[in-house]
Amino acid sequence: MSNIKSNIYVAIMAGGIGSRFWPASRESRPKQFLDIMGVGKSLIQLTYERFLKLVPKENILVVTNKIYRDLVKEHLPDLTDNQILGEPSRNNTAPCIAYTALKLQHFNPEANLIVAPSDHIILEEDNFLSALGKALNFTEQHDALLTLGIQPNRPDTGYGYIRYEDSGEVVKKVRQFTEKPDLAKAEAFLKSGDYVWNAGIFIWKVRSLLDAFQKYAPKIYEILSKGADCYNTAEEQAFVDENYPKTPSISIDFAIMEKADNIYTIPSSFGWSDLGTWKSLYIESDKDQNENVVVGERVVIENCTSNLIRMPKDKLLVMKGLEDYIIIDEGDVLVIYPKSKEQEIKQVTQQIKEKYNSDYA
Repeated sequence: MSNIKSNIYVAIMAGGIGSRFWPASRESRPKQFLDIMGVGKSLIQLTYERFLKLVPKENILVVTNKIYRDLVKEHLPDLTDNQILGEPSRNNTAPCIAYTALKLQHFNPEANLIVAPSDHIILEEDNFLSALGKALNFTEQHDALLTLGIQPNRPDTGYGYIRYEDSGEVVKKVRQFTEKPDLAKAEAFLKSGDYVWNAGIFIWKVRSLLDAFQKYAPKIYEILSKGADCYNTAEEQAFVDENYPKTPSISIDFAIMEKADNIYTIPSSFGWSDLGTWKSLYIESDKDQNENVVVGERVVIENCTSNLIRMPKDKLLVMKGLEDYIIIDEGDVLVIYPKSKEQEIKQVTQQIKEKYNSDYA
């Protein structure tokens, strides 16, 4: 019998653009490759190092758009070419997870797989690794698709929610997924006590996952499984380039998790944020006595409160009387935007693309 620990693998999803973090995040260098936290390491480096505490580097895969292959190598030089999966198109999370599972099945059919985004904050790593250990033990012994749920501490409308059955066990059966709710629903979910945020961190045996694809997303499975003999060979990328764009563009939640009947969650708390927006960075960052978050060495502010300020080291900012704003200076782009309207930034970047091509996007 193979060693259970040696069967644990991690797939880091790193193909997104992070458009809500514009202008820092651009198509040429998305947020996962940025030092958003100001700690001297990019988000993908922090994610990779976190998982090295659980598995050897040989058991970590990165799934990204193939235009970011060189960026992945730059940030994670210990990875081999075969550990970097290059998507030729952006087809959401279900096809990239199916591709990963089929590739992994080829060299370890007993693989127990963690799938996680590359750009999340996790402040309490010991608690995170403990939750993963419980999840891996469960999926090793059960035909289960498991997701880590985050115990909510506020009625946030920006996250999806998972309702679970409270059986008294650590691992809970999932009853229902709800996409981003309105405030009234989010408040009701928080009050009920049997909802968690959907963190998008999944744990499953590759065998269980591929069974679910065959049952609930057969078109994705049919297209990508035709390349079984190509995976982990010199022909893999050519097969993927030709066939991957034919897969339906759909999230793993819609394709599998909201349909299957063997879905479980572990309600968890480990200082998590999906870091999806500037506001989420503001929430997670240290603040001064006036509730400002200031990243920059030459900043002079007066009567300013609750702002997120991010300036280049060599630029001086003088500011007075602003409250609840995002001020981001990336050299060629300066954004000054109400924090309460930050959800509009994604649409603004589209307008910028249409007006100035891709020079600033």
